[in-house]
Amino acid sequence: MKNVKIYTDGACSGNPGKGGWGAVLIYNSVEKEMSGADESTTNNRMELTAVIKALEALKEPCSVLLKTDSKYVCDAVNKGWVYSWQKNSWKKADKKPALNVDLWQRLLELLEIHKVEFSWVKGHNNNKYNERCDSLAVEAYKNLPV
Repeated sequence: MKNVKIYTDGACSGNPGKGGWGAVLIYNSVEKEMSGADESTTNNRMELTAVIKALEALKEPCSVLLKTDSKYVCDAVNKGWVYSWQKNSWKKADKKPALNVDLWQRLLELLEIHKVEFSWVKGHNNNKYNERCDSLAVEAYKNLPV
């Protein structure tokens, strides 16, 4: 398996509001930047979308170190919450419905293909790639038609 490092970030102007996502994929010395936007979304949806789009861009199963500043994404996977939500018909421990089920379902499909280690990085803390992902995400939603 190829070893790939991925950084992701999501951003929103209003929550909900216009949103964007950014990702940087690094394989050896090659870097690929990706971004996209949505007219009406939430920050958490953009965080998840960044992860999904980055993993979907991989052309074969890979071993991935995925760095994100989203505790929502990291904790849901690393602490097993998403697997519990899935097992409990997408209900959280408090019996309320889990949010963003469509995106979580897609992410779980991708986690069957790729070996992914999720690692949290502090946002807006001078991490070159995290800062670049944030810029990509903000640029993406700012470029949406008014």
